[in-house]
Amino acid sequence: MIKLKAHIVSRGKAEGHALVSSSPISFLGSIDVKTGMVVEKGHELEGISIKGKVLVFPGGKGSTVGSYAIYQLKKNGAAPSAMINIHTEPIVAVGAIISDIPLVDNVEQNPVNVIKNGDKVLVDAILGSVEIL
Repeated sequence: MIKLKAHIVSRGKAEGHALVSSSPISFLGSIDVKTGMVVEKGHELEGISIKGKVLVFPGGKGSTVGSYAIYQLKKNGAAPSAMINIHTEPIVAVGAIISDIPLVDNVEQNPVNVIKNGDKVLVDAILGSVEIL
């Protein structure tokens, strides 16, 4: 087990299997809000669902409507269980907060490099830690 300190962005606690992307994600247009499927052409996660996963990615990109797209994912039961960023920008932060999705960033080791696809991960955005179980 590896336990890493992290900065809390959106409070909560969740675990799940990791889905890791080294590329930023735009929640508006890159992800189908009904299914959670990544639909952005050429994205390394294209064709994979983020539903119920601990989504690990550098940060968001694109329109401020991305916050609402994250909320729609949650409403539709297609959201990730938690998110981990290298650096969270306001679009993803607001989306996670209004959707009650635990989100951390500034992890003491680069999460995109340390966490592998399929790893079981616990995001504790109450105490500020990420555990690879």
